[in-house]
Amino acid sequence: MMERFDKAAKVAVVMTQEEARELRAPAIDVEHVLLGLLGCPDAGLVRVLADHGLTANRVRDALSDNRIGDPLGEEDAAALRSIGIDLEAVRESLEATFGQDALERALPADEPRRGRFRSTKGMNFGHIPFTRDAKKVLELSLREAITRGDKRIEAGHVLLGVLRAPNQVTRGLIGDDAAERELRDAVGKYLDRAA
Repeated sequence: MMERFDKAAKVAVVMTQEEARELRAPAIDVEHVLLGLLGCPDAGLVRVLADHGLTANRVRDALSDNRIGDPLGEEDAAALRSIGIDLEAVRESLEATFGQDALERALPADEPRRGRFRSTKGMNFGHIPFTRDAKKVLELSLREAITRGDKRIEAGHVLLGVLRAPNQVTRGLIGDDAAERELRDAVGKYLDRAA
C-alpha cells in the first residue's frame, strides 16, 4: 500500500513515528498520525488544519500535557484512594525529596529494548509499532482515495482517514461533530483544487 502514497503522505508517516518517539509513546496512535500530518511538506493541508485550530505546537502541547499529567485516570486514582494510596500525597513527597520537576525529569527504567538503537537517555530509536487504530487510519486513507477516484494517496487522504476513525484523544483535538464535518469538507475541497 505504501507505494501508492505520494511524497507528502510518506513524509507524514515518517513524521508520525518521529513525533511518537519524541513524546516517548510506546506505540504510534491516531493522534501521532495527526501530528505527523501537521509536519508534512503539504503546506496547503497544513494551512487547512491551522484554519481549523490545529497546529503542530498546539497538538504537541496537548499530548505533552496528557503525558505529564496524572498517569492514571480519575477512576484509577479513586480506586487507589480506596485502599489508602493518595496520588497527590505521593507526588508532593517526590517533589519535596527530588525537586519540583522530578516527575517530568523521570525517565523510564533502562530495560532491554527490542529496537536496534537506543540512546543514553533510554529513548527507543528502533521500531515503534502502530496501534490497530493507527493502522486502520492508513487503510481508510486508501479507501478515501479509491472513493474519490484518486490514483495516489495524498496527505489529505490520510487526514480523511483520521477523521473517519478518530480515537478519543484525536476527537478532543478536532472538536465536536460539527467541527469534524467542517474539517472534512475543507479537506475535500482542498483535494478537489489540487486535482
